Amino acid sequence: MKVLVTGAGGTLGRAVLPRLRADGFDVRATSRRPRHDPGADWAVVDLASGAGLDEAVAGVDAVLHLASLPNSRHTHRVDVLGTRRLALAAGRAGVGHLVYVSIVGVDRVSLPYYRHKLAAEQVVSAGPVPWTVLRATQFPPFLDRLLRASSRLGPVIGDPAVLAQPVDQHEVAGRLAERLAVGPLSGIEEYAGPQVLRFDEAVRAWQSARGSRRPLLPVRFPGRLGRALREGGLTTTASPTGTRTWADHLDDTYGRIGAR
Repeated sequence: MKVLVTGAGGTLGRAVLPRLRADGFDVRATSRRPRHDPGADWAVVDLASGAGLDEAVAGVDAVLHLASLPNSRHTHRVDVLGTRRLALAAGRAGVGHLVYVSIVGVDRVSLPYYRHKLAAEQVVSAGPVPWTVLRATQFPPFLDRLLRASSRLGPVIGDPAVLAQPVDQHEVAGRLAERLAVGPLSGIEEYAGPQVLRFDEAVRAWQSARGSRRPLLPVRFPGRLGRALREGGLTTTASPTGTRTWADHLDDTYGRIGAR
């Protein structure tokens, strides 16, 4: 099976490409700029304009759509209109399966970026190509970067009761390979890590792994958004789940095991 992977240079894309190749898929990857990689077939595609799309989808059996431009003034143009351009091009090319990667909570958490992701899901489900949507929870590197950003002023700032369920991106890559092998679901699947953590638990583990003594400065997120985050809007009870925990990521990243 030949698979086109959009957004192949991102966190998930870098995990997906070797996994698909190891599983025997013939992979074509896309980026917005030319890449010189003798070990990969790269196509230049601009979702914002549609440039390169028809050439990229030609001759492929499935499309794995990872590309996204979060929190930008161009997010709608890329994530929603670009997804529509991709779906239409794939339909014209006779592609048999379009897999779109979204986020757990896009239908429950009122973040602007999530509204774009939800709209893109709707584009995929209404499009001309048999489809699957896989919603994943946050990747550990994202949570790691979030904690670094929230502690730039000294203490780690955040709502201690917010719930998260980080999932290893390599395990998501494996699940996507399985979904491609099975074929279109014509529905939405959620995939998450094995452990639901409060923000303060995640912070304590992160501090322990890094040998940090920075305190947690609790700030309760207000309104409907805060309530949704505290009530588990970013988590799921769906199964199966991944097996790797936040502590596993911390051990790999910092060489020490965070508090479990």
